[in-house]
Amino acid sequence: MSELAETDRRKDMRRRPIVGWREVVALPELGVLGIPAKIDTGARTSSLHAVNIDLFDRDGLEFARFDLDFGGEKPTRHCEATRVAHRFITSSNGVAEERLIVKTTLSMGGIEFRAEFSLADRSDMVFPMLVGRTALRKRFLVNPGRSYLVSQSSDAREIIL
Repeated sequence: MSELAETDRRKDMRRRPIVGWREVVALPELGVLGIPAKIDTGARTSSLHAVNIDLFDRDGLEFARFDLDFGGEKPTRHCEATRVAHRFITSSNGVAEERLIVKTTLSMGGIEFRAEFSLADRSDMVFPMLVGRTALRKRFLVNPGRSYLVSQSSDAREIIL
């Protein structure tokens, strides 16, 4: 790599926001704010806790209908999103399972962008959302030793709009 190209690459990296290993994010198209998320560079695909997943057609396009249920006294959010694919995803316990992939807007650190999410039952996990490296790539740098660098932990309230 030339010196000039290396200098440009370093300047580009300095412009990227640094996120911690956990942040509070939003899914504006789905009407949900304040979602606690684990930032996981070891996971390729982002994942979202969803239940009651169903597929349907609308105007020749395939959609997914699902519920975001954050537990406790929090209301359930009924959502619809365009189906992107079915993929085999290897979970943290090493088991591969076929999951539905949807695409929606993710908001993190004041930046909004389209991201793909596998829909899965994450009710036994600490975080209802995992943001994987594909969503992070060329947008953010990750400091794995810090938390809430672009958000506040007190914002994690799973607000349904």
